[in-house]
Amino acid sequence: MDGNGRWAKKRGMPREYGHKVGSATFKKVCLYCCDIGFQAVTVYAFSTENWKRPPHEVETIMGILDDYLEELKRDYPKYHNRFRFIGDLSVLTPALREKIAYVESLNAQEPQVLNIALNYGGRAEMVHAFRRLAAEGKGADDITEEDIAHAVYTAECGDPDMIVRTGGDLRLSNFLLWQAAYAELYFTEKLWPDFGPADVDECVREFYSRKRRWGGL
Repeated sequence: MDGNGRWAKKRGMPREYGHKVGSATFKKVCLYCCDIGFQAVTVYAFSTENWKRPPHEVETIMGILDDYLEELKRDYPKYHNRFRFIGDLSVLTPALREKIAYVESLNAQEPQVLNIALNYGGRAEMVHAFRRLAAEGKGADDITEEDIAHAVYTAECGDPDMIVRTGGDLRLSNFLLWQAAYAELYFTEKLWPDFGPADVDECVREFYSRKRRWGGL
């Protein structure tokens, strides 16, 4: 979900305004993905590096998160997916963590899942996975790829078929580094607030136009 700040700047507005518009885009796009049958969607909401941004911008993003959690508590029946927040949530306020835990308990029976990556980094996720395996008694020589796959945050969802990045940058920026091994990558110049259902449809068409070889011929 990249490009909120640049979108706002192009319109002579503060970056915080872009995040608010981007939040509305996030809700619309995620609802659409659920409606057309995506079994799992993972969005990069806030990275471990985003704390480097100006304090007032971080405060705005956390305020948007709080508003979203309140909305989910109130309107969750209109969503046909469950919610999971992945990343190191220990740095969040107790109030936010309590709301997240409650929201994760909603719609728990739904097979479709929306993963919201919050204070997330792919490298930090790998450290977390290895520490988890060590705590389970796994020795260095005993760890397999399957063990790691079951220790990452998105274990229950499997690996993504496609990773989409808006905003024009051609890199993963520490997102799903383990899981991205065979994901199709799709980059668009479009800034996140301008992204919509028609763009999701284009991503789907592009995905099915590619031949996935999985290392073979």
